[in-house]
Amino acid sequence: MIDEVVMLRHGRTAYNLAHRLQGQIDVPLDIVGQWQADQSGYALASRFYWAKVSECAARPELIAQPPASAAERTDLGQYREAPAAARRMVVISSDLFRAQQTAHAFADLLGLDVILDERLRERSFGQWEGLTREEIKAIDAAAYASWKQHTGGETRYGVESRAHVGRRGAKAVQELIADPRYAGTTPTTMMLVGHGSWITATITRLLDLNPDGMNALGGMRNACWCRLKVRHTVNGRDVDEPLFELQEYNAAPPIANNADWENGPAELRGPSIPDWQPIVW
Repeated sequence: MIDEVVMLRHGRTAYNLAHRLQGQIDVPLDIVGQWQADQSGYALASRFYWAKVSECAARPELIAQPPASAAERTDLGQYREAPAAARRMVVISSDLFRAQQTAHAFADLLGLDVILDERLRERSFGQWEGLTREEIKAIDAAAYASWKQHTGGETRYGVESRAHVGRRGAKAVQELIADPRYAGTTPTTMMLVGHGSWITATITRLLDLNPDGMNALGGMRNACWCRLKVRHTVNGRDVDEPLFELQEYNAAPPIANNADWENGPAELRGPSIPDWQPIVW
């Protein structure tokens, strides 16, 4: 039974750096994006270390054993008896490569598999994919202004609406929660690795907020995460559909508060990499 959902956005890409709309274009992480993914992976792996113990208890072949000449063998019973063994984690990633890279930066540390799911793909930006805001404004200033004001002008260019992204994202989350593979009695944390607009729109829908209203959530930084508690009962009674409580939004590893998160450390930035600049509408 899935009782916790974590949503992790991918690290930076060259399109992010240039402020080009990626949408569903398949773009890998750049060097700073890999650093961001690794830093968040380390932080989350530390928090969810219990998941490694749980995986080892379920798959004892993952546990290292000394040579036959050693005085003792590794005690597999310690893993099976650990309270962590009573819980499990599943990692599911968008099939776009930048999300896969970010998922593996976390999952590989804990010996967890990564399951790919195209339902986690980013919002489609239609004819605007690959363009900067300046280029979009030059093509159709009125549609650009409408997009900026959340009045839907972007849909004329095949851009997926925020509401539609939220509906398909929430549907994917609800279907995964109901999936027989995860719907048993074992408490389960589901890590979903994907994209900023998808995460924001999906959570907005799950919380029944207006995706175009003032109560909508803000944007996500690269390689940051959100966490939701999933309730299957209220006052001891089962509910028809799970309820969601937002526990964390746009959370980052501690290093993000002590370093230049968007640009990465100086030793990674060669002369061909420009400084990241905030988005200007």
